[in-house]
Amino acid sequence: MKLRILLIAVAGLAITVTAGQAPAQTSASAQQQTTASDVAPSVRNRAVPEKYKRRMVRFSTNEAPGTIIVDTDNKFLYYVEGRNRATRYGIGVGREGFGWSGVVKIGRKAEWPTWTPPAEMRRREAARGHILPAVQKGGPDNPLGARAMYLYKGGRDTIFRIHGTNQPWSIGLNLSSGCIRMMNKDVEHLYARAPVDTKVVVIGPGNKHGDVAFKDRGVDIFRTLFGG
Repeated sequence: MKLRILLIAVAGLAITVTAGQAPAQTSASAQQQTTASDVAPSVRNRAVPEKYKRRMVRFSTNEAPGTIIVDTDNKFLYYVEGRNRATRYGIGVGREGFGWSGVVKIGRKAEWPTWTPPAEMRRREAARGHILPAVQKGGPDNPLGARAMYLYKGGRDTIFRIHGTNQPWSIGLNLSSGCIRMMNKDVEHLYARAPVDTKVVVIGPGNKHGDVAFKDRGVDIFRTLFGG
């Protein structure tokens, strides 16, 4: 009898452990495969969290004014304004397996850009039942949003962009295929200030961003409220 009770207890423990592990495994798999079209309606209807709204911040860095620093871990893009200050924007970044890092430059810019998804992306999404157009003209429904800044390395297009989005709920999330997405009003603001050849330091997986130091010291309340 004691042996039978012991066996039942062990079996119950095994079932409990397995049941506890399964959600984590499913979650990891879903995280690797998630695309925007898979996102639950509750997420699609979410408001952009307050911390991702545009702010002036007290900011120390060894990068020159006019440099863009992208912190993919914390989902912030900084435009260095000058000594100890920067404008901070909330961003959406690459999902698992699509993150990257490096030092690049803005090679060209476009307003209401045309979207030409790479053939590899179209094949990947088609395999998942999502048919992407070969070309989509610019407009409110275009995934690139209102503006795009094309990132180049050594004079060549990296295929990564800083761009707007028709999915503002995605700001603060890991959903893209490596591009850096911003709210349209924010990308318009940055676009007007960052010319071609602007240096862009992307800090992310692999740490291939060179020697850069920065520290966000919090919101500069006076400048956020009154500018300057």
